[in-house]
Amino acid sequence: MSESRTPEARSHEANVTTQFGPRAAAYVSSAVHASGADLAQIADLAKARKPARALDMGCGGGHVSFQVAPFAGEVTAYDLSDDMLKAVAKEAGSRALKNIITRQGSVEKTPFHNASFDFVASRYSAHHWHDIGAGIMEARRVVKADGVAIFADTITSDEPIIDTHLQAIELLRDPSHVRDYAVSEWIRLLKDAGFMPSEPVLRRVKLDFATWVARMATPEASVRVIRDLQAGMPHNVADYFELQADGSFTIDSMTIEARPI
Repeated sequence: MSESRTPEARSHEANVTTQFGPRAAAYVSSAVHASGADLAQIADLAKARKPARALDMGCGGGHVSFQVAPFAGEVTAYDLSDDMLKAVAKEAGSRALKNIITRQGSVEKTPFHNASFDFVASRYSAHHWHDIGAGIMEARRVVKADGVAIFADTITSDEPIIDTHLQAIELLRDPSHVRDYAVSEWIRLLKDAGFMPSEPVLRRVKLDFATWVARMATPEASVRVIRDLQAGMPHNVADYFELQADGSFTIDSMTIEARPI
């Protein structure tokens, strides 16, 4: 029997572009995405290595590209959303960063030749990837043998009840969300792809609730469900998220460097 689909069914890729295309400018200007110790760590690594060619994989608002560009010969800002890439190109022009180019496509199958880049970076993108294993393998394929990759993303807890609450509120806020992965999952995925990961740097990121849902234009019905879930959180879960009365909360993030083996 063939699988039936509703008329509204669409691919994950379409879901991502629908979610992020209209909000490209918001992500370029987002304070959460435009700053942070993880972004500084990526910039410091680029400054130390001075790559001839760098790849910002799943570039979103382009903040990694903007930070890496002063230290690289050329930076490719790569993303699934054409609208996002147009916003990045516009911002790069306003910053006079002439060495940033844009390419459109999915991370699971990139258009780049093997060993094309000295430096590959991805920040706050992997939790949207349809197949994170394939995406990381692509990063390994396109990075040179003496190059480096660095990944930064929100992460989940190994404790199931915390993980369940995190994935639930993430998906309600943004239907293109796939999964926040645990550190143990990241390390396994990197090793499986042929990387040797470094010791991850762990950080906590506070999210202002009103700004967090506004940036994604989360429907009011979904906002209410998120708030209901927060209100029903067990004490240990609420404590983990440092949940505030207005719904603001804190999550974990990880930055990890990986070298080809």
